[in-house]
Amino acid sequence: MEKVELTDAEWRERLAPEEYKVLRQAGTEAPWTGEYTDTKTVGVYRCRACGAELFRSAEKFESHCGWPSFYQPSSDDAVVLVKDRTLGMVRIEARCARCDSHLGHVFEGEGYDVPTDQRWCINSVSLTLEPAES
Repeated sequence: MEKVELTDAEWRERLAPEEYKVLRQAGTEAPWTGEYTDTKTVGVYRCRACGAELFRSAEKFESHCGWPSFYQPSSDDAVVLVKDRTLGMVRIEARCARCDSHLGHVFEGEGYDVPTDQRWCINSVSLTLEPAES
């Protein structure tokens, strides 16, 4: 996979302010505000910053947490996991492997009925949905 590396100025030019805040500054969109929180559209979810495939709709599930949730990425090398020690706690941050953009966080052991026992809590603003052809 070819890495996407841009300067901060190039990212600011390419992304809308809210996209930049989340993708490049590890911000979080407000719960229940994202366009993909409740969508059931079949397709592929891509990184909004670089277009890399990250998730598929088949792995999306209802977690009722306010953000789109997936139980795994579309491939093992699509996402990089990083220990996040901000906000006085330790969490696992999910980043796009291609452009290093912040996507959200991964939580384990919450008891959801999914094959991995993981909830990939992803900001809608980090994604674009490419609907499957009908």
